[in-house]
Amino acid sequence: MSQQALENVFQEWQGNEALAEQMIPLVGQLYRQNNVVATMFGRSLIKRSVIRILKDHRFVRKIEGTELSVEDTYSIVKGMVALNLGPAHVDVGKLAVMFKNRGGGDVEAFLRKELQEVIDGYQPGASTGEPQDVVLYGFGRIGRLLARVMIEKAGGGNLLRLRAIVVRGRGDVAKDLEKRASLLRRDSVHGPFDGTIMVDAEARTLTVNGNVIQVIYADSPSEIDYTEYDIDNAVIVDNTGIWRDEEGLGQHLQCKGAAKALLTAPGKGDIKNIVYGINHESIGDSDLIVSAASCTTNAIVPVLKVLNDEYGVVNGHVETVHAYTNDQNLIDNYHKGDRRGRSAALNMVLTETGAAKAVSKALPELEGKLTGNAIRVPIPNVSMAILNLTLDKATDAVALNDYLRRMSIESAYQKQIDFVDSAEVVSSDFVGNRHAGIVDAKATIANGHHAVIYVWYDNEFGYSCQVVRILQQMSNVRFLKLPR
Repeated sequence: MSQQALENVFQEWQGNEALAEQMIPLVGQLYRQNNVVATMFGRSLIKRSVIRILKDHRFVRKIEGTELSVEDTYSIVKGMVALNLGPAHVDVGKLAVMFKNRGGGDVEAFLRKELQEVIDGYQPGASTGEPQDVVLYGFGRIGRLLARVMIEKAGGGNLLRLRAIVVRGRGDVAKDLEKRASLLRRDSVHGPFDGTIMVDAEARTLTVNGNVIQVIYADSPSEIDYTEYDIDNAVIVDNTGIWRDEEGLGQHLQCKGAAKALLTAPGKGDIKNIVYGINHESIGDSDLIVSAASCTTNAIVPVLKVLNDEYGVVNGHVETVHAYTNDQNLIDNYHKGDRRGRSAALNMVLTETGAAKAVSKALPELEGKLTGNAIRVPIPNVSMAILNLTLDKATDAVALNDYLRRMSIESAYQKQIDFVDSAEVVSSDFVGNRHAGIVDAKATIANGHHAVIYVWYDNEFGYSCQVVRILQQMSNVRFLKLPR
């Protein structure tokens, strides 16, 4: 390659960087002023860096077979700003591809047709709804990640307000608050928190990116009156796992200022186990206690749903290769569970999982068709579910992967199912992935009526994103998604 050709490539890159830099404030304006969330084939562009935006453009080539230029999307975003849009989630990547495939032309006319439902929908000073108070009861792995996601989403049309966290202990409050702030600020798996955290020991608050969060010390729900902190009609997100039935979780509803409870673990008894994207619309106003099921259930149910819709699942076995969790021992010691007392850092630990049976709570049509086991392995995060299935309709790996790829970008399960087609990926590549599960196309096996599908999932962050989606559903925070 000549020197001039090298220079041309570099100049093109710099030009794309410049356009991405110009796009960032426009995307921010749409978000904060118009309550419009701009995405790129399901990947949010809100608060993203220049490099992240460029990588998201490169990602499109895996979906559409052609790379999407920042020039293509910049004109779309710029055109959207001028249309005084009302609240919506708008996929600018899909719009840009549609416009490009039609041969270009008048951007404004194109956008007026595709976004007609929200054009001139912005009304200064108008509210999109009532803010919803949220309390995190417990501040462990999931609690802190939920805080990160909710704080990141604060603003725009997102009406969820993280008002408080509840923790145990009443020792040195100043020291305790600093420790809580430090655990939120630094994470060995997910990296540093993107923002600022200030501690006020006297008020017992953490101020995180402008969000004032009350820290409440209590050993049980019965000790708490949320109205003392000006918190009312709150959703209590129980991250402790101590109570998993209606009686136990019902304690939260006895607190003044609490209205509903959401469990971040599989619920027992008649509690609805919700996998967002599958059965979230079954949540009614009368459902005061619901469960977000497990991380594994969230990972496999969307994939099983689309497979059953297209091919029919006769029966199957789910084997989970799961990262170790905090309930295991670092070194051999007593544990009430079988095998879990053995060192998590040194062993693969065969254990049980209720995920296969729990599938039927979200997908009743698969009742009794699946078995399951789990192997805990010595990594701190990202797990894999192996779906070994007998299908009613015969297929092959190429057709199966093509179908799953289309479901990941074109279906209602876009936020739940991701798709990767690379021979080089490993578990750490999926840390921070916001989808419930990621299909690994290179590992797919299909021969006639037998298929084996490998699904990665960030059992911490991906699950937390699903929990926040349920919170939005419980709080009636919904957006129109465009283009149709």
